[in-house]
Amino acid sequence: MPLVRLDIRRNPDPTFARRIGELIYAALRSAIDVPEHDNFQILTEHDAQHLIYDPQYLGIQRSDGVVFIQITISEGRTVEKKQLLFKTIAESLNTQLAVRLEDVFINLVEVKKENWSFGNGTAQYVT
Repeated sequence: MPLVRLDIRRNPDPTFARRIGELIYAALRSAIDVPEHDNFQILTEHDAQHLIYDPQYLGIQRSDGVVFIQITISEGRTVEKKQLLFKTIAESLNTQLAVRLEDVFINLVEVKKENWSFGNGTAQYVT
């Protein structure tokens, strides 16, 4: 049920965004028990003029390698599960792709289950 939106600066490696997406999906599976095949992502690369961020908001020193991740999921996860998800994503991006921990920006959007339609004009989670 998650929908992942990823925004990064254009990267010379054409596989970079895809590899980030794969690590996010793995983190979703391990940290909050997302089922197999529940993988929907929009991966977008931008030039410098179209990706704006504050390089020091809240005392966190961000670089041009900033990675914006927005995940829309059904509501109901505990704060602990959400924190585990954030940590798992940041650490995997850091260890696997050398993304600085300071550059991993995650926004989690929770919605009610009836707000999803996966196709056919039907709200599949409505009982």
